[in-house]
Amino acid sequence: MTPKTIVLLSGGLDSTTTLAIAESKGYDTFALSFDYGQRHSVELERAKSIARHMKAEEHHVVNIDLRQFGGSALTDSIDIPTHRSEGDMSSCIPVTYVPARNTIFLSYALAYAEVKECDNIFIGVNAVDYSGYPDCRPEFISAFETLANLATKAGVEGSGKMKIHTPLIHMTKAEIIKKGLDLGVDYGLTHSCYDPDESGLSCGACDSCLLRLKGFKEAGVKDPLKYKI
Repeated sequence: MTPKTIVLLSGGLDSTTTLAIAESKGYDTFALSFDYGQRHSVELERAKSIARHMKAEEHHVVNIDLRQFGGSALTDSIDIPTHRSEGDMSSCIPVTYVPARNTIFLSYALAYAEVKECDNIFIGVNAVDYSGYPDCRPEFISAFETLANLATKAGVEGSGKMKIHTPLIHMTKAEIIKKGLDLGVDYGLTHSCYDPDESGLSCGACDSCLLRLKGFKEAGVKDPLKYKI
């Protein structure tokens, strides 16, 4: 029987590469995205296109309005930081951190996995070229995997053990891009910018754009996306 997995798919570079890796390992993939009130909601249209293009078995977009809480530049009236150095990005947890976002997303993925009777979740967190998010660390993933096996019917009955796969966690952005290209990923379908214009054009100045551009430069490949600057 072909193994199944839930893949968290934001529509960005990392999650798209993660989907390609899961498929390359022979999994039937069930993609899960979230409309959580993010200002860069254009990523959801990209996620839909990616899921179709990469032939995911299913793709669900879950609505959660985290704007009710705010507390992040992605869900509140807080300016997106721009033109920051790598040192600035890693000096503290940035205002683009959405409180408990990956905990929430993984919890939904866990519920979806139970329904699909699969023991695997893939998430594209990265602890190397990342913007200081606490829920991208290996310690967090390990703790959530422990929780998952305490909180599910299969875990309690011993009929299955949930595994959280993080294939990108120790890779640089350049390594991620090279891996994706090897697997045939079309990065022109993806979106990374935190502050795109109304047409979806990337700003080229936020942390996410800068890390993406740096990754393509170090990989020696031209980024297929266009930028305002």
